[in-house]
Amino acid sequence: MRQAALILALMCLVGCSAVSKRDPVGDADLPRYRHPGGATVTLITVLSTRDGSGVHSALIVNGDQRVIFDPAGSLSHVSLAERGDVIYGANPAIVDSYIDYHTRNTHDTVAQTRDVTDAVATDLLARVMQHGPVMQSFCAQSVSALLRSTAGFEGIRATLFPKTLMESFSAQPGLRTVRFSQPEDSDQRTDFYAWTGQKPKFNIE
Repeated sequence: MRQAALILALMCLVGCSAVSKRDPVGDADLPRYRHPGGATVTLITVLSTRDGSGVHSALIVNGDQRVIFDPAGSLSHVSLAERGDVIYGANPAIVDSYIDYHTRNTHDTVAQTRDVTDAVATDLLARVMQHGPVMQSFCAQSVSALLRSTAGFEGIRATLFPKTLMESFSAQPGLRTVRFSQPEDSDQRTDFYAWTGQKPKFNIE
């Protein structure tokens, strides 16, 4: 029974089941963007609007630069600088487009943000950037493991389930939560930059 439940869990995590198609990017080519304000950690959770189950987990970390850790994610675009499941140069257009990509009538996207110290963000950024690609269906496991090794987040549960991770993260103090919905979406992905109409400042044809 336990093995069957684990197999079922892996089959359900369809949001982070895409095979990575990303080419490595050299250090000199990686863009850097730091969002104004203090250091933050944001947990992204994609939820099914049909049954409320979680289908994907990701992290946005803002320290001396802002990146998106998108473990085994399916998002791909020529303008993105990606290496080891990390999207670099995560300016507002990139972050908004990432949210838009995952949000449609079948899926909501929840962003839970907590302020952290510069030291915490620096430590987490280093480990995120050194993590490497994540196996299919292990998005929540990789995110929860990174958080559990981060000062102030030790109480996060180790889990394979994005929704369980989101609920565990909800106990964090001073949390700011936003839920994005597109109920009129026709279940087709919108244009990549449709969320804000902006474009990143690099590598646009």
